[in-house]
Amino acid sequence: MTAEPVGALVRRWRERRRLSQLDLAIAAELSTRHLSYIETGRSTPSRTMIERICEELEVPLRERNAFHLAAGFAPPHPERPVADLGQAREAISAVLTGHEPNPALAVNLRWELLDANRAMQRFLGDLPAHLAGPPLNVLRATLHPDGLAPRIRNLAQWHRLVLRRVRRQLERTAGAGLAELYDELAGYPAGRAPDGDQPEHDLVLPLRLATPFGELSLLYATTVFGSPRDVTLDEVAVETFFPADPATAKLLAEAANHP
Repeated sequence: MTAEPVGALVRRWRERRRLSQLDLAIAAELSTRHLSYIETGRSTPSRTMIERICEELEVPLRERNAFHLAAGFAPPHPERPVADLGQAREAISAVLTGHEPNPALAVNLRWELLDANRAMQRFLGDLPAHLAGPPLNVLRATLHPDGLAPRIRNLAQWHRLVLRRVRRQLERTAGAGLAELYDELAGYPAGRAPDGDQPEHDLVLPLRLATPFGELSLLYATTVFGSPRDVTLDEVAVETFFPADPATAKLLAEAANHP
């Protein structure tokens, strides 16, 4: 997974988190001298020490496996297909189904669609082949001119919001493919922001989407699994959308009864 020595990985992730050696040493309960020896290659951390350091640096499980490999250990965190996640897979399905008639979907770290409920499938069902995948990248399908972008009434604001999310995700996870996805999305036309560029909702920015049933105003929330031990599960996020006003709630309920 990596040719870097484990000490270089520790240093890179410590700097990514903007921590000094002293900060990390205190948090991981080791001496600054020991940490310095690890970073310079004069000492090789044990499996337990790697996990302690990675826990404090909030290193994703995929990257933690790289730490272990660099130190000469077998990677401890498995990576199963989504279909083999057992009760966690059933929990994802339960959340998606239970969220009807509101849209909901599950994605991986690269925003590739893993599953979606019927309400979300209505929005994604008529995408052109070059966007429909597989894999279907949800952000590409949303912002591409051939995708949902022409139907997003506040496209300029939503485009900036999506770019900010991807940039923060890249900074947090260093996920493979996210930098390329960011550059691609940044190159899409985004329209013009309304005068004053003020949020159109008192609390959060909604997604305003034109549909055959009328214009929807949707808020979203993101759910991830706590304390995952599998790489795949560590990278799964469930995006749930909620009506931002009574009119949207009514339209979504009506759409659910439409064939």
